[in-house]
Amino acid sequence: MVATTTNNIFDTQHVDLIHDAQMDYYGKKLATCSSDRSIKIFNVEGESHSLAATLQGHEGPVWQVCWAHPKFGNILASCSYDSKVFIWKDNNGWTKIKEHTGHSASVNSIGWAPHEYGLILCCGSSDGKVSLLTYKEDGTWETHTINAHSIGVNAVSWAPALTDVFSKVKCFASGGCDNLVKIWKEEDGVWKEDVVLEGHSDWVRDVAFAPSVGLPRVYLASCSQDKTVIIWTKDGKDGKWNKKYLKPEPFPDVVWRVSWSLAGNILAVSSGDNKVTLWKENVGGDFVQIGEVEDS
Repeated sequence: MVATTTNNIFDTQHVDLIHDAQMDYYGKKLATCSSDRSIKIFNVEGESHSLAATLQGHEGPVWQVCWAHPKFGNILASCSYDSKVFIWKDNNGWTKIKEHTGHSASVNSIGWAPHEYGLILCCGSSDGKVSLLTYKEDGTWETHTINAHSIGVNAVSWAPALTDVFSKVKCFASGGCDNLVKIWKEEDGVWKEDVVLEGHSDWVRDVAFAPSVGLPRVYLASCSQDKTVIIWTKDGKDGKWNKKYLKPEPFPDVVWRVSWSLAGNILAVSSGDNKVTLWKENVGGDFVQIGEVEDS
């Protein structure tokens, strides 16, 4: 199978579908994962890519990989259909430093918390639960489990750190098979449901908080099996969540993923018609399409 980075196509040496590809913080390493149950790490130098490691151990398709902030070292998390989450570290060779087996069904989504909060991994599973793995100073991992969505969790996303809108507390969003988006906050060491956002009429496939760019407003995008994308916004005035559909009519097919640019001002939308569209907010507060990429 092939992967594409900055208009460069290369053979990943995977022998089945690739489900995710993520660059590290510095853009020097690329991690890919596949239905062939493996993860591959590539060193990236300009337009050249060299295979550095193949990580094996999952017993099912690997859905996602996620790099931790480099302040913690070269650490990568992976989640799989086998109900497991692995955490890997490169210390003169890649080794598995944590195997999380607390879920009873496919783990579909993972995400590291903002580095200001420490090394914390959020995991969403088809068993309806979200687990949070927190690294402690004594080298152990503490696990918190939340009953999040009764018939399955498809996606999780952390809110930017230290925002006044969230009173500078840890916060993440989850999207589920119950058609809901939920916001969770930590209060006195306990994770609690803060608000339920309704607007989709089918499974929520992905959720994504926009990075903080200094604005007194938080943006959250969600996409669904119902072929729609919703932009949820919250500011520090009334504390209410407002929703706006990305466009008046549904997309041509299921919308699988939403992802914000590093600057937080452009939203990429991936849909089942093999297209990725790019959207940007105008001065009137509406998001307009500014580009499109089609998979050939």
